[in-house]
Amino acid sequence: MTDHLRVPDFVEGFGPLQETRVSSVSKSHGQHRKPVLPDLDAAISALELKDGAVLSFHHHLRNGDAVMVAVLEAAARAGLRDLHVAASSIFAVHAPLVKHIESGVIGSICTNFMSGPVAEAISRGLMTSPVLLRTHGGRARAIRSGELEIDVAFVAAPSCDPMGNISGTTGPQACGVLGYPQCDVLCAKRVVAVTDTLVDYPAQRIQISQDSVDMVALVRSLGDVSGILSGTTRPSEQPDDLEIASKAARVIEASGLLVNGFSLQNGAGGTSLATAAALGRVMERKGIVGSFASGGVTGFHVDMLEAGLFESLLNVQCFDLKAIESFRNDPRHQGMSASMYANPHERGAVVDRLDAVVLGAAEIDLEFNVNVTTRADGLIMGGSGGHADTAAGATLSIVTTKLTAAGFPKIVDRVGTLTTPGKTIDVVVTNAGIAVNPGRDDLTDRLRAAGLTPVPIEELHRLALEQSERRPQRSMSDHIVAISEYRDGTVTDVIRKV
Repeated sequence: MTDHLRVPDFVEGFGPLQETRVSSVSKSHGQHRKPVLPDLDAAISALELKDGAVLSFHHHLRNGDAVMVAVLEAAARAGLRDLHVAASSIFAVHAPLVKHIESGVIGSICTNFMSGPVAEAISRGLMTSPVLLRTHGGRARAIRSGELEIDVAFVAAPSCDPMGNISGTTGPQACGVLGYPQCDVLCAKRVVAVTDTLVDYPAQRIQISQDSVDMVALVRSLGDVSGILSGTTRPSEQPDDLEIASKAARVIEASGLLVNGFSLQNGAGGTSLATAAALGRVMERKGIVGSFASGGVTGFHVDMLEAGLFESLLNVQCFDLKAIESFRNDPRHQGMSASMYANPHERGAVVDRLDAVVLGAAEIDLEFNVNVTTRADGLIMGGSGGHADTAAGATLSIVTTKLTAAGFPKIVDRVGTLTTPGKTIDVVVTNAGIAVNPGRDDLTDRLRAAGLTPVPIEELHRLALEQSERRPQRSMSDHIVAISEYRDGTVTDVIRKV
């Protein structure tokens, strides 16, 4: 039966209107169900992928992730070739990618961080095309701008319902925050939720919703949640690290930024966390309450939140089980996307609201450039991640480091790979002294007034050379194995075959 809607015979500016018919509407309950496929082979078949497709993956399970390898195994069985792997990070657990590079299943890679056998193989020239190393914010920028076009985003889903609603806080491989897939699921042509825990509709604590997901694929296991714990998640107790941490906390205190509403990010390294611990004691003594701490969150950050030192946590990724539990239960502990975190070309990034960031380094040179990408022997061992993003955004960026490591100097005349430009680094704190970027005379004056006497970075370089037993190796090969890209898409450096 057809209903009728009466309208005026004439509406000024639009001319005469005829009687309008409104067709009857039938309910669609029970229709539009998403396919829930029994395995990844069925998903690959249903996607009808072509050679050269761009597949994206994410590292919220870190070194416990089994999804990327499982998807690429299925792609290999389907006979696909020359795939582009767009991974937010690659860890040691992803070692099977080496055979897929050798066989031609993988033709190119872009990522924000790379370590383990894949990084070593690429450093030795396994791939014909260079790997593109972006920052976390740079990856979000590339996706949102269309520079990185993703054919299929495969999202590891700790729990998922049949319509594709994904939660990171429930299921045997619960990982907490799903910050890195958020850009991908908004922009990819197709999205597959890969899960080992299919729950009744609707899933609880939905973080990625059904309107972003095209299909659900079942697997036996997403991996091993204990792999999330890779890296240091507690403050160091080594004497040199504690000395550096104490100095770095004094630098922040002297900067004038440590007032109510202060915001902080520090890495998950032992010295960075020890700096946060030392700073926390200053905050307690002065009665200062910070607004937020951000980045990848550990149980130590949770302790600071629960102690009332910060009002909120803004979390792009959980680094341990205590952080996962806190995100699940505490509304002050909030998740954020990689774009909200660090995208330099969107409507505002959290990194631009940071008062201070405490970072590590593999090397620092005389112009304050930082390398967190390659070892002293030239092998790829990491990548920017959020390093360059936070250094650019924070009002005060501090690098903490010892003078030497494994017999090599860490203060060098020129870094092996320029990851983070020196113009964005304000202070270098070592066990032998503090150096301030010449562009920050205001900081030099404040530190002197606080009884901290900065030294020229050339003096730290001299001491590092005196205390080291070996010199860094710099490749002269014409074979470029990777390109280090800044957050805005410009190239900071190239990495050559070792």
